[in-house]
Amino acid sequence: MCMFQRRLHILIDEDRYRRVAAEASARGVSVARVIREAIDAFLPAERGRRARAARRILAAPPMPVPDPDELRRELEELRASGA
Repeated sequence: MCMFQRRLHILIDEDRYRRVAAEASARGVSVARVIREAIDAFLPAERGRRARAARRILAAPPMPVPDPDELRRELEELRASGA
């Protein structure tokens, strides 16, 4: 089990509190746990971000890629034109 080391005091409006408290009650967990999970979902650790980015890239639809020789010619033309 993780040992918590920092205390955070936040003020939220009644509507947000009701939503968080209802979620906590429905799941049988503390309001604090719901808040921690929301933070983790919105601000993932670096490893999680990279994994999600990789999944998005791998799930992207295929895109047309020119023949390597054609691509090389296009790049050489762009370099020669100073673009």
